Amino acid sequence: MENPAPAPAPAAYACMIVRKPAEEVFRAFADPAVTTRFWYSGSSGPMVAGAELRWEWETYGASVDVRVEEVQEGRLIRFAWGNYEQPTTVELRFTPRAAGTTFVEVTETGFQGSAEAAVRWVNDTVGGFSTALCALKALLEHGIELNAVPDHHPAS
Repeated sequence: MENPAPAPAPAAYACMIVRKPAEEVFRAFADPAVTTRFWYSGSSGPMVAGAELRWEWETYGASVDVRVEEVQEGRLIRFAWGNYEQPTTVELRFTPRAAGTTFVEVTETGFQGSAEAAVRWVNDTVGGFSTALCALKALLEHGIELNAVPDHHPAS
């Protein structure tokens, strides 16, 4: 009997249509003046290729180092974050659609550890990115700051 092929490495995926042009949706992720209104609370700079950044989530007392690997204006942002000995890679894709809308896709790869740990990590990641995308949509389409990310896991 043949050995089965190894299972593919897990990946986290979240997506959302945002009813704004791709350039505007891209800018919301690239410019921390906008991103801090729906995702993290602080950043040491904009998402430009080669940037080494620090993001903060003040509500959680958490921060992460980010290395921006690739930027294609209005189309793609790719960055590595977390532990640089075993970072994960996040790819944000912005695909223009009809009537000035944008399909936003977030994919994170590179999860390490046991299968159980990787599944837990992927599930948390999908939930986090889905929450951030909903908050982005509310901000750009309706001008509403949901505070969905800080409220996702409120302190007791």
